Amino acid sequence: MRQSTRRSANQNSLLRDAGRHEPLILLLAGAVLLIVSGIAPHDRLTWWLETLPIFIIVPILIATGREFPFTPLAYRLMFLHAIVLMTGGHYTYAQVPLGFWMEQWFDFSRNNFDRIGHFMQGFVPAIAVREILLRRSPLFPGRWLFTLVTATCLAVSAAYELLEWAAAVTLGQAASAFLGTQGDPWDTQWDMLFALIGALISQLLLSRIHNRQIYNLALTPRLLTSKYSHTALRRLRRLLIRAGINVYRLHLG
Repeated sequence: MRQSTRRSANQNSLLRDAGRHEPLILLLAGAVLLIVSGIAPHDRLTWWLETLPIFIIVPILIATGREFPFTPLAYRLMFLHAIVLMTGGHYTYAQVPLGFWMEQWFDFSRNNFDRIGHFMQGFVPAIAVREILLRRSPLFPGRWLFTLVTATCLAVSAAYELLEWAAAVTLGQAASAFLGTQGDPWDTQWDMLFALIGALISQLLLSRIHNRQIYNLALTPRLLTSKYSHTALRRLRRLLIRAGINVYRLHLG
């Protein structure tokens, strides 16, 4: 029995260590993939434009990582989103092989990989925005949070479309691969629709696991001593109870 307990404790310790190092592992893996994606891209300007969010967001995450570490779920989703951006930057969205395969399999009339990109543009920011609001505002899980997260994701999508428009006006034909409309006059509307769908599905599918991870993150020693008082932890427990998650076994003192 003691050996079994010890083995279980060692496994839990290994899992905790892996969890602490996961953001660094994702960062290093992302850096390698970014370098690979930048080797002989289809169009160098398009690569810079498509990967620009990575060069903006990652330094911010690094700078704020100690004070405001995100949950593992948020970091993993950001990593997946970065892969989509790098893939679109390397090939251009209209030339990604996966999009051509989808075109053949589902008899699409165009390469729809850009739809995946805009779906992720709603799916991933929804979790990041949700986490910021839950940890830095009085909001609880519910209709107001759901609505504000969805509206923010739509605003991000609209801002990106304005960025594409500005690039087209400024760079002219050189920005055609970045726009990736592929002759679709409703491309902007489709992009925003897929971002909306992504934001909705993300919240509907991942809210429960996200709530748990926020609570567990609040109980880590570093944040417990510096950022979360017992009052804040009780608020987090009420947050999870409202979301229908059983936390009565967790004792806060």
